[in-house]
Amino acid sequence: MSANETQQPSPTHDSAFLKACRREPVPHTPVWFMRQAGRSLPEYRKVREGVPMLESCMRPELVTEITLQPVRRHNVDAAIYYSDIVVPLKAIGVDLDIKPGVGPVVAHPIRTRADLAQLRDLTPEDVSYVTEAIGLLTRELGATPLIGFAGAPFTLASYLVEGGPSRTYENAKAMMYGDPGLWADLLDRLADITAAFLKVQIEAGASAIQLFDSWVGALAPADYKRSVMPASAKVFEAVAGYGVPRIHFGVGSGELLRLMSEAGADVVGVDWRVPLDEAARRIGPGKALQGNLDPTVLFAPTETVEEKTREVLDAAAGLEGHVFNLGHGVTPSIDPDALTRLAEYVHTQTER
Repeated sequence: MSANETQQPSPTHDSAFLKACRREPVPHTPVWFMRQAGRSLPEYRKVREGVPMLESCMRPELVTEITLQPVRRHNVDAAIYYSDIVVPLKAIGVDLDIKPGVGPVVAHPIRTRADLAQLRDLTPEDVSYVTEAIGLLTRELGATPLIGFAGAPFTLASYLVEGGPSRTYENAKAMMYGDPGLWADLLDRLADITAAFLKVQIEAGASAIQLFDSWVGALAPADYKRSVMPASAKVFEAVAGYGVPRIHFGVGSGELLRLMSEAGADVVGVDWRVPLDEAARRIGPGKALQGNLDPTVLFAPTETVEEKTREVLDAAAGLEGHVFNLGHGVTPSIDPDALTRLAEYVHTQTER
């Protein structure tokens, strides 16, 4: 392939989603939904029947079908790669499983320096099914961008140290406060694994990436800046040279928005607790924002959903770039038609 050919814009370059991420004028506010591919869709439940979660993430044809389902149904402006944040850990041999109704459970939690031996480097060969699936997806998606993603070092560390989901993160925080050297080495190693996983996705054809720091809202700003931000920044820096938009999202992260932005994001995801205009004030100029309708609003009547959506759009009116999303993931029991109507409403209300 010649140098000129490699410089040709990709089919997704002028999509509304990527334009918004780059803070360029858009034909309409782009929409996608976190967890748009998953349990809310009957077609998802049908193809996943009898297939364990982690196994479903390792079957390229199944990943392709599940990723495409919400794009077909909802007419969203971007697809998000169907996977799970613990996939790279499983790929390097960590003994873990996703237990229905519980979440990721780690057989041997990391509590000592010797336990770090579980975390070897991730290679592209470890996740060859990701490369294959993204190749299949990008051919099917055409001009619709595909978002790659990974779990951020803090959230991965919280699972690894706790041994599973936690409400208090007492073991993880005990390590962070009581053995900061071990904690820093754990997060640094996870940053390398996460960056390698994102590089595989980008090189296979992902048009953007999102780093999910789902549980980072458990931290005070000073603790985040000292003990977590360096690892997240390392991830973002590792993929900066690819030129794809980098999105950063955390739950309950209103007090951390500026710091999360400074870690290296081009787009900052905002949960429903902070209005987008206030989030923009906290973050400062030079960033696009993503969000932020409360997912539970979708259980209300359509008129209420439209009213609350209008509030989000009004708060976003002065932003440099806005990608409409929920303030967290789609809940499994939501009526999929509510998401279809929401995407259409945002498109029609913001058509330029």
